[in-house]
Amino acid sequence: MTTLLAAILVTLKLAGMTALILLLLGMPLAWWLARTRSRWRMPVGALVALPMVLPPTVLGFYLLLGMGPDGPLGQLTTALGLGTLAFTFPGLLLASVLYSLPFVVHPLQSGFAAIDASVLEAAATLRASPFDRFVSVVLPLSKPALVTATLFGFAHTVGEFGVVLMVGGNIDGQTRVLSVLLYDQVEAMAYTDAHRLAAGLLAFSFGMLLVMQWLGRRTALSA
Repeated sequence: MTTLLAAILVTLKLAGMTALILLLLGMPLAWWLARTRSRWRMPVGALVALPMVLPPTVLGFYLLLGMGPDGPLGQLTTALGLGTLAFTFPGLLLASVLYSLPFVVHPLQSGFAAIDASVLEAAATLRASPFDRFVSVVLPLSKPALVTATLFGFAHTVGEFGVVLMVGGNIDGQTRVLSVLLYDQVEAMAYTDAHRLAAGLLAFSFGMLLVMQWLGRRTALSA
């Protein structure tokens, strides 16, 4: 397997699993943020948004310390017989989930907040349980937000660099993703290969934004 193909497979695996995990974790969190009046709403919201403004290397550094032999997570995984997570794919996946969290939660939160409360109240009068209301009413009405959140989570993970390098390192076939491979090519002064890879990532990012804009326009026209 070539180095490029291995990096593509690792990147797609990481981005796909991260988007799926974030969708499952992000929905209840976004619903709570969109509907709660708790005094903890603002601190929790700020904590969720923190990776958007925090330098990725800072997040990666503290995750690396936490996953290390002396870190709390490292001691826990070692006690469970799993070893430490640093420089492994599971550790890289955990870091990606935390780093991309706001890019999934925020679109979902906006979509959930836009749902008229009277629609849910009408469903409640028909004796629909909270779970039925969420599955039968909330999810269909939030379909554009769900698609946007999934695409954002996937695309943002594909473009990761700082957190990936700090937590996952640069192991061929295990933790080396496309952004790290591009860094390697530039360091090796292989600019032709670097140009090709950078252009591919640029085209991918542009295509994802076009799809999200098309979805937004389609939603606005159907509203």
